[in-house]
Amino acid sequence: MTLDPAAHAQRLWGLPPVVSPRTAVLVLGSFPGVASLRALQYYGHPQNHFWRILQALWPHHPLPAGPESYALRCQWLLDRRLGVWDVYASCVRQGSLDTAIRDAMVNDFALLRAQCPYLTAIAHNGTESYKHAPAVLRSLAGDGADAAAAAIESIKLPSTSPANASWSFERKLAAWADLMARHGLL
Repeated sequence: MTLDPAAHAQRLWGLPPVVSPRTAVLVLGSFPGVASLRALQYYGHPQNHFWRILQALWPHHPLPAGPESYALRCQWLLDRRLGVWDVYASCVRQGSLDTAIRDAMVNDFALLRAQCPYLTAIAHNGTESYKHAPAVLRSLAGDGADAAAAAIESIKLPSTSPANASWSFERKLAAWADLMARHGLL
């Protein structure tokens, strides 16, 4: 008899959004990896390029460091008009790979309408997040607000995950810098 490892996986719950009324660009990942969930921090895996890319974008603003710096890092993001959340509120998954995500529940993006009135872009951090781009925009726009959705750019950025080894750090940085510059964050 062969056992299906997914049959023994538990439902996992994601992290709350890191946003403010000043958020202009929202980075949407798929779902936190094992290291991030364990640390209760977005992009908590030490080999993920997320924080390194952002530090390279704003070299004159040192990123808070150290084991107790996560709250300061979140404020650092918000000070730069950047927000972070994930497409999925919860899922069943063993390991950290997006390909292992099962039975996913999508976050309620309508909640962000009032919280982020100056939102101009959704930066999807990888392919799994980008699959939901149209639904995210519809949810953000609300009933009959097609113009609001059209005003928000939705772009697929190269994943900062260490699993995305086909993109060099420099290529990832260039793509992320282009988006941030277009939205006045650089």
